[in-house]
Amino acid sequence: MTVPTGRRERKKAATRQKIADTALRLFLERGYDAVGIRDVAAEADVAVTTLFSHFASKEALVFEQDDDFEQRLTQAVTNRAPHEPPIPALCREIKAMVRHCTADGTAPIYRMIDESRALREYEESMRLRHAESLATALIADPDLPQSATACRTIARFVVDAFSLARETADPLAAVDEIFQMIEAAWKVT
Repeated sequence: MTVPTGRRERKKAATRQKIADTALRLFLERGYDAVGIRDVAAEADVAVTTLFSHFASKEALVFEQDDDFEQRLTQAVTNRAPHEPPIPALCREIKAMVRHCTADGTAPIYRMIDESRALREYEESMRLRHAESLATALIADPDLPQSATACRTIARFVVDAFSLARETADPLAAVDEIFQMIEAAWKVT
């Protein structure tokens, strides 16, 4: 995530983080369905309109790093070293994301997501959007000879690798295993 440089940007980022932290705390304490947007806004001491200026929906409060994750995936492709293949760069980024999302204290968050139909659906739409952004970055790379279909397919595999690995006993080993398959598929396209 890029660090805001100006005072106004820092204040906006701090307000956004305060809202997200407050929402997550309330959701975990009371249950996702038992907490409304007004509850979050009141507890964070912001207006409902302020909350909505930072988050488009209640579900977005749970996935507050959504935009950052999407940007990190595309930048793994666009900012990789010259002549570096994209798959190793994506593997490193997925590992970093898995480390973040499997850190101590995250299990209750994923239980909450698993228990909420709205959150599961939001997560699925988020993954599809991430995969499409990643595919667009792969397709736009003039050094990659793969077809648009191959790029979209690999992008879906990469994004799904995150979810699959997160659910295993050894997420980082799972990322390695999944990326061996992705690498093999990339080479035959």
